[in-house]
Amino acid sequence: MKKRRIDFSKFSSIKIGPVIDVAVLELSDRPPKDHYLIGGANNLLISQTPPPLMMLGREFDYIKTDADRLIIGAATPTGKILSFCKKQEIGGFEYVAKLPGTLGGMLAMNAGVKEYETYDSLLQVTTEEGTFSKAQIPHGYRFAKLPGIAYEAVFSIERGFDGELAAELLALRKNQPKEPSAGSAFKNPPGEFAGRLMEACGLKGLRRGNMAWSRLHANFLVNLGGGTFEEAISLIGEAKRRVAENFGIGLELELKVLDSIETL
Repeated sequence: MKKRRIDFSKFSSIKIGPVIDVAVLELSDRPPKDHYLIGGANNLLISQTPPPLMMLGREFDYIKTDADRLIIGAATPTGKILSFCKKQEIGGFEYVAKLPGTLGGMLAMNAGVKEYETYDSLLQVTTEEGTFSKAQIPHGYRFAKLPGIAYEAVFSIERGFDGELAAELLALRKNQPKEPSAGSAFKNPPGEFAGRLMEACGLKGLRRGNMAWSRLHANFLVNLGGGTFEEAISLIGEAKRRVAENFGIGLELELKVLDSIETL
């Protein structure tokens, strides 16, 4: 497999991580079992000692239609998906205006915004193990258990792109911080909002070194410039502790922590 040298302090959305070689998976390659697949590194917090990493190559970046089906490669960026659907008058993907990253990442965590989720119109996913229908893939709120590495997904086509909905969902970004982050740090507990619980515990704006819980939205862990993995982990641990002590609720991470040494 080919290698790509990546500086994760520049490549990842939270601007933390080492400079390391990442394996690049192409169609002719068999994925190594001991590697963790990254997409656009938009929801990752990577230590200086991560497990072996790999990413999909350009052969997996495509989008096309076949009758009433939309076929998308797992390395396709969300911006490309949104542009294609808008041009082709395809509905159901307006919510990706709010999501960074690639389709692979969306499939891996059933990404979504409000009531809109990746698996809503999903028909099937192809991995190195074969093709699987949506019914064969356990999934739920910000969760999916893919049978292997996603190569391609097929969706049903809903005619009519809703520009007003896309604009409405995109406007939600105004409530998100401008500093580098990995998106929402914690999943919302059932019937609750992680950000509300964290703000009630005095976490909003809490800073350790050059990392902080955003003053704009408590559930966003932001890099104020030169923040470290250790500072981020410290803040995550503090948030879990305070929310558990004050509300008896165990917060579950939405961002993924990649470290060869157990930290949480």
